[in-house]
Amino acid sequence: MHVCACADNGDRGVVGQAAYLENYISLLPSLAAGESKYNVTFQWDAKTGIPGAVIVKNHHTSQFYLKTLTIDDFPGKGRIVFVCNSWVYPADKYNYDRVFFANNTYFRANTPAPLLPYRDDELYHLKGDNVTGQLQEWDRVYNYAYYNDLGNPDWSPALARPVLGGSAEYPYPRRGKTGRPPTKTDPNSESRLPSLSLDIYVPRDERFGHLKMADFLTLAVKAVAQSILPLLESISNATPFEFNSFDDVLKLYEGGIPVPNIPLFDELRQKIPFEMLKELLRTEGNQRLLKLPKPQVIQADEWAWRTDEEFTREMLAGVNPLIIKRLDVFPPVSKLDPTKYGNQNSTITSAHIQSNLDGLTIDQALKDNRLFILDHHDTLIPYVNRINSTGNKIYASRTLLFLKEDSTLKPLAIELSLPSPDGEQHGAVSDVYTPSENGIEGAIWQLAKAYVAVNDSGVHQIISHWLNTHATMEPFVIATNRQLSALHPINKLLSPHYRDTMNINALARQTLINAGGILELTVFPARYSMEMSSYVYKSWNFMEEALPADLIKRGILVGDGEHPDKQQLLIKDYPYAVDGLAIWHAIETWVSDYCSIYYPSDAAVQADAELQAWWKEVREVGHGDKKDEPWWPEMQAVSELTHACTTIIWVASALHAAVNFGQYPYAGYMPNGPTISRRFMPAPGTVEYDELKTNPDKAFVRTTTGMLQTILVLSLIEILSTHTSDEKYLGQRDTPEWTTDQSALRAFERFNAALAQIEADIVKRNRDPSLKNRNGPVKMPYTLLYRTSEAGITAKGIPNSVSI
Repeated sequence: MHVCACADNGDRGVVGQAAYLENYISLLPSLAAGESKYNVTFQWDAKTGIPGAVIVKNHHTSQFYLKTLTIDDFPGKGRIVFVCNSWVYPADKYNYDRVFFANNTYFRANTPAPLLPYRDDELYHLKGDNVTGQLQEWDRVYNYAYYNDLGNPDWSPALARPVLGGSAEYPYPRRGKTGRPPTKTDPNSESRLPSLSLDIYVPRDERFGHLKMADFLTLAVKAVAQSILPLLESISNATPFEFNSFDDVLKLYEGGIPVPNIPLFDELRQKIPFEMLKELLRTEGNQRLLKLPKPQVIQADEWAWRTDEEFTREMLAGVNPLIIKRLDVFPPVSKLDPTKYGNQNSTITSAHIQSNLDGLTIDQALKDNRLFILDHHDTLIPYVNRINSTGNKIYASRTLLFLKEDSTLKPLAIELSLPSPDGEQHGAVSDVYTPSENGIEGAIWQLAKAYVAVNDSGVHQIISHWLNTHATMEPFVIATNRQLSALHPINKLLSPHYRDTMNINALARQTLINAGGILELTVFPARYSMEMSSYVYKSWNFMEEALPADLIKRGILVGDGEHPDKQQLLIKDYPYAVDGLAIWHAIETWVSDYCSIYYPSDAAVQADAELQAWWKEVREVGHGDKKDEPWWPEMQAVSELTHACTTIIWVASALHAAVNFGQYPYAGYMPNGPTISRRFMPAPGTVEYDELKTNPDKAFVRTTTGMLQTILVLSLIEILSTHTSDEKYLGQRDTPEWTTDQSALRAFERFNAALAQIEADIVKRNRDPSLKNRNGPVKMPYTLLYRTSEAGITAKGIPNSVSI
């Protein structure tokens, strides 16, 4: 190792003598699991200047992870901390020196001259614009590519998928470059790794940490895709493999499912360590497997999920509370192009809902802001025929809701629509269903709600979760590493909110969202899942990702947009919005306090060359298909910077937490969140209709997600809903000495205090019996925006980043 000073010596400062780790062979006691501490002695003349960077060379044969390097008691300075958090590979893997900077904060313009070349060199290497060919694990290259690696046309024409990104037809955010060669069949598509490989390139520092839990998650995703699926298919071929009742579903949590004597199970025991197999399959042998933990939604009451009250409550406090909006006009109207799709306006009439408005007329209910809608119609209609050609049978849906005096919602009507059989250009054919509790009408109503739940589940997974957090965040990760030095204040602000995002997205491309992957097997859009997300990305607006803007767009937050204290929620007991706005304003205050330290004026923002290059690249490259949208901030004012950073942090932390960590707690009981519908609403006179009359529960489970898909989904969302033991939550950092700026550290302390108070407020609200949407019929408190959590499936906790 060499120390570099800030003293002048040509254009790169004084470089000290090489120093070496002491006691490298005889390890000192570990600081934590997987961590060790070593001593090193630097020879340095304090008169030369204060060290500003360190050069690290690894002369061993294997890589190591360097967390921090600390110089104690430097004369006249005291403690100097170099926050590294990086893998250092053997020196022969690099054609440049690895440099780590002290935890000072500088703009490029005020960086000490001896450090400036190192700063510029580091960004040059991270950009890797001159690096060609397939990237290797030791490469530190952040660059962009289209989503052209999801399909596998060389294997089968059925596995070909369109390139997402770079075209008006299929716009998409960019993903990290891997440099793999094109497929033989399609030169525009990138070849894929072997199906059993998860060694997809991301910069090594973006990969999961080294703790056992993170390793387990990686292996578990692989096992679900490559081991459980063929096992279940073999069982399915060997035995009847269907749910016949809700009791059959409950057996997954009570005793698992029986396993016939099939060779594949024994084969798996040879391939996977027994402890891993036992953990994944919940089995001591080959009699029963896959006993799953009981989801929170059925822990207090196994049947309350079926009520209309819980059906509507989860639109406000479930895993997808982002879709409901105020109804402005009755009947609802479509925004689809009538020249292409014909008349897509709603067929719900006043006769369907008038008697259920608590004495109000429809005009009064509209005027008083009492009508709301869960609208999946326009999103799905363009894809319904294609999806239904896959074997799944779905409708586009609209669900009308009435806001009661106690701030709960009741359903008024559900409209299920299909494109006209005469052609999509001829509009829709729709049926409207209204609430009923008994007899065949009650069974039909339960099934209508199931079709809505299927729509909401798919839109949640593909749009609310994948597109609007995972996919849209990755360009910010890449651009920040390419354009903002580690010394830059905005890099220091945002970097914790990028942890593991590129890694989990890469694993998803390899195993989950790829052609024939788990998502296509288990979510209703099937092979059109990612294509549909591209269709929705056409209307993506970064500014509307801010929570207040989203609520205003949906007509639920009203008042003075410039003064949050004068805004009000039309649904006062809207747990996601109430807790979310508190979190949003805490983040906004923290970001404003932090940015004001470094940007005293708009001119300072305008003069920051790295910042301007960062924002230009986010807009013109990372989200290049949206570069001409007028809503992009110009990044010429402090207010624009703080709003952009607040939005990035909100999306990466709280928004992702709200739509991710409730997946198993809410949808782990599949009838409450079915992902597929396999047949249409039965018509009178059919065998299916008779079954619905005589055995409605069997009809329900035979219509929605089957056992094979259920177990696949549950195995996946159990992993995705789990907090790791090394998780860093909002307001936490890897090291308390992430900056030397005391004013920034004090602002961060205030941020933590605000988050702690929000936690206490959430607990208080959840105990208030007048707030009926906080717990609902299932008696499950809304804690998804509670900042901290223990490890495991807890339905709470806001990690800093999109890390799973």
